[in-house]
Amino acid sequence: MRELTVIEAPSVLGLRPSGVQDLPEALREAGLLDRLGAAEGGWVESAAYDPKLDPGTGMLNPVGIARYSVELADAVGRVLDQGGFPVVLGGDCGILLGNLLALRRRGRYGLLFLDGHTDFYQPSAEPTGEVASMELALVTGRGPSLLTDLEGRGPLLRDEDVVALGFRDTEESTAAGMQPLPPGLHALDLDAVRAVGADTAARQAVERLSGGGSGGYWVHLDVDVLDDAVMPAVDYRIPGGLTWPELESVLRTALAGERAVGLDVTIFNPRLDPDGSIAARLTECLCRGLSARRTDQ
Repeated sequence: MRELTVIEAPSVLGLRPSGVQDLPEALREAGLLDRLGAAEGGWVESAAYDPKLDPGTGMLNPVGIARYSVELADAVGRVLDQGGFPVVLGGDCGILLGNLLALRRRGRYGLLFLDGHTDFYQPSAEPTGEVASMELALVTGRGPSLLTDLEGRGPLLRDEDVVALGFRDTEESTAAGMQPLPPGLHALDLDAVRAVGADTAARQAVERLSGGGSGGYWVHLDVDVLDDAVMPAVDYRIPGGLTWPELESVLRTALAGERAVGLDVTIFNPRLDPDGSIAARLTECLCRGLSARRTDQ
């Protein structure tokens, strides 16, 4: 079993400095690394946040995000080269670009996308310019080339190598003018997950991602996939979502096999969790989800 290695990637270049940059420290203080028996994979520092929209792309900090993606890909790549399993603690969802760039350098890989939102916006429909609302579009090659063709390797993913699971923003994103998800991208919204059960939905996702010609898959976790009633410590709240046991089941299934090559965790805002109780519960969830990969068992 590959050693779990935690990389801290507290970038907010794709969102704003609202508190999600404190995610790695909060989970460290909640005991995540000790409980996982994880190795230290380093800290990837980002450039200063610029609140002005880039006129060429309509995005916030696109040049900084492009540079950060390369630096994060280097850090993730070092863990992969050493035979480790990277657990990347964000930050906002824009860190997905760097994680997947590390894999794209090595060939064809897939993605299990666990998020309360589909994050498939184009800049014209995302007036704030936040890449954290666009990352799934960008990694599949839709958007300005500065971020869709990193190192000339774009797109980072093929549509058919993606499963989006647990989202519940369809009505909101359609009304906002978000481009539709492509037919080749496999989408299981919250209602579809509930119709078959979280464990079955996860097994179906893993089966799909384990087929074809990919070398494995990355798991992206935006914690707003959880029910807003149990995870209010996020910047963009939306009613409903997965329960803690449902998410734990999905993670255990998705992360158990050797085809899973890494995990990132994003968007949890510790400043909205003043007593640390949500950080403690999130740590418990991640430990249970990663239980099959722990080397101290």
